Amino acid sequence: MAIERTFSMIKPDATRRNITGAIVKMLEEAGLKVVASKRVWMSRREAEGFYAVHKERPFFNELVEFMSSGPTVVQVLEGENAIAKNREVMGATNPKDAAEGTIRKLHALSIGENSVHGSDAAETAKVEIAYWFSETEIVG
Repeated sequence: MAIERTFSMIKPDATRRNITGAIVKMLEEAGLKVVASKRVWMSRREAEGFYAVHKERPFFNELVEFMSSGPTVVQVLEGENAIAKNREVMGATNPKDAAEGTIRKLHALSIGENSVHGSDAAETAKVEIAYWFSETEIVG
């Protein structure tokens, strides 16, 4: 299997509750390595840019408001099948549907405040990583 990179974000609902360490521990225990990480407080403009793909969706403004409401931790994860592995560890978007032992089952407050975000495909990962990190910030 090939080593790949993916983008991961710990959202404001989780940083507010000071559970970033618990979430990173779950990712690392699943075999993912954090090769870049920083804590940021998104401006509204940054949130709109990052989530531009959802601009026409009815939840866009609420999403942007939430994502700019507090700090997030943006990360690059590396490992075998990192994209699929990260999505598996995160669990379903709706915590009610998430498998036992996943981040969202254990930590999400709701479908909107679901603690984490992760890239859904290799191309998305490239775009999302480049949005937050320069190549020199990614050290594996």
